[in-house]
Amino acid sequence: MDIAQFDLPRYLSMLPLFQEMKPPELQRLAQASRLRQLARGDDVFNLGDPCNEFHVTVTGQIKLFAISPAGQEKIIEIVGPGNSFAEALMFTDKPYFINAQALTDTLLLSVSKQSVLQEIENDPRFCMRMLAGLSRRLHGLVKDVQAYSLHSGVERVIGYLMRDLPEAGKGGAEESAQRVTLPVSKAAIASRLSMTPEYFSRVLHELEAKGLILIDKRDIHIPDPQRLTRYPVD
Repeated sequence: MDIAQFDLPRYLSMLPLFQEMKPPELQRLAQASRLRQLARGDDVFNLGDPCNEFHVTVTGQIKLFAISPAGQEKIIEIVGPGNSFAEALMFTDKPYFINAQALTDTLLLSVSKQSVLQEIENDPRFCMRMLAGLSRRLHGLVKDVQAYSLHSGVERVIGYLMRDLPEAGKGGAEESAQRVTLPVSKAAIASRLSMTPEYFSRVLHELEAKGLILIDKRDIHIPDPQRLTRYPVD
């Protein structure tokens, strides 16, 4: 992608956080933003770095992760295209308490903290839209904690495979075969689901042995989504 030709105000206008903003406001934010092309493995920020901006993944994938005292990596979230992260930290005046790194080649938009604070001062409704976005992320993280605590490994993997598919079980087209492409490595997804890579692979092969999925590298074919959602009840 040619960054020089990227229409930043227009892109900002399509994000939920900025959809109601007027052209002059979008122009001000665009002037206080920067685009970066990151290669796989490039750091966005590290634990302890000052938080002077928040970020939006334009293309690619960013992982938010922590490192245990034993040196083990735990992925907290994988942030895909059109999604933002680190908004809440801007208001704490504290440094980043996690790490962020590109999982794939990524185009990243970073928006200045000072410009956001200025827009909030100009229009309090901007703050309400930001709070709505933060609430959605909190809701998603709470659901993740519930899944890790209450669901088996098989249920977590099935939930991950089905997360973006139409709801199964109501008849019609949504019960036709579906295909899911794993956006990142199996090891990264396993960490996101609080599983070891070996266990994640065992679950996938168990589902394949039952005829519930077909694995073709990163493509997962689901012949009957309704049947998959019922497993292992059936």
